[in-house]
Amino acid sequence: MAIKDPNNLSKVSSGTESQDPRYVDVDLWPATSILDALAEAQMSATAVVKTSVPQIAKIVAAALPRLRAGGRLFYVGAGTSGRVGLQDGVELTPTFGWEPERLVLMLAGGTKALFEAVEGAEDREDTARAEILSHTPGPNDVVLGIAASGATPYTCAAIAAAREMGSLTVGISSNPAGRLLSEAEMGLSIVTGPEVIAGSTRLKAGTAQKAALNLLSTTLMIQMGHCYRGQMVDMRVVNAKLERRAAQMVHLLAGGTSAEVADALAVSGQNVKRAVLVRSGLTIDDAESALVAHEGNLRAVLMSRQEHE
Repeated sequence: MAIKDPNNLSKVSSGTESQDPRYVDVDLWPATSILDALAEAQMSATAVVKTSVPQIAKIVAAALPRLRAGGRLFYVGAGTSGRVGLQDGVELTPTFGWEPERLVLMLAGGTKALFEAVEGAEDREDTARAEILSHTPGPNDVVLGIAASGATPYTCAAIAAAREMGSLTVGISSNPAGRLLSEAEMGLSIVTGPEVIAGSTRLKAGTAQKAALNLLSTTLMIQMGHCYRGQMVDMRVVNAKLERRAAQMVHLLAGGTSAEVADALAVSGQNVKRAVLVRSGLTIDDAESALVAHEGNLRAVLMSRQEHE
C-alpha cells in the first residue's frame, strides 16, 4: 500500500536538498570509501566554481567603482552560508587592511548563531529588513547575500531591501531557480547538486561558496591596491609573527638592513606599503600624498616616481 504524503514531502526541492542514489547506503561503507566520496565531492565543487569565473568577473567589474568611491562591503546570510560569508568578510581587515567601518557582517540570529542554531532566525524577513536598513545602505555599497538553497527568507529580504536603496546586490546560490537570484541585481549560480548527506550544505555547497567568495573578495582587494607583487602590503601587523612577515616583505620589496627596515616600519605605523615608499626615499607625508593621488596603488606610485626621475 502506498504511503500517503499529505504535505507532499516526497517532492523535495532540487539541488542540495535532493537525494543522490549513489549514497543511500553510505552508512554501511568503510571509512576509506566514505572519505573518497567526500573528497570527490569537494573537488567537484571547486571545479564548478572555476566555470563561474566569467560571472564573478562581471560582479568584480560592477563592484569596483562603488568600492573605489568609498562604498562598503556587506555579507548577509543564515546558518552555514552566513558563517561562510562572515569568515570571508572578517579576514579582509587583517589580510588586506580593509577598514572595519567599511565592512558590515549580518548573520541571522546575530553573534549567538555563530556557535549554535537560533530557532526561526532565518525565517524573519522583518528582522532582516530592519537590520540592513539600520546601516542605511546606499548606491556605493556592495551587498553579498549567500544562501545555498537560494530561498532563505532572511537573506532574500535583506537583499531586496538593499536593492531598493540603490546598493549593488549580489546573490550567491546553489539553486539557479531560487528567489535570491531574482531579488538580487546580479546573481552567481554555483550549482553543486545533491550532497553525499542530503541537505548538508556544510559539504560541497559550503566549499563552493567559500571558494567563490575567496575569488571575489581577493580579486577586489588586489584591484583596490591592497596587494603588490603578490604580497599583502596592507596587512595589519598585530603580533610578533606578523611583525617578522612585514619586515620580510619590506626587505623583499625595497631592500635595506634590518635596522633600516625597522625604522621604515616604525615611521609608517607598521604598514608595509608605506614603509616601502619610505625606503624608496619619500617622507611619510609624501608617501601618504602619493598614495592618495594613485588611489592607494603602490605599483602606480613607484612607476610614477620612476617616470619622473
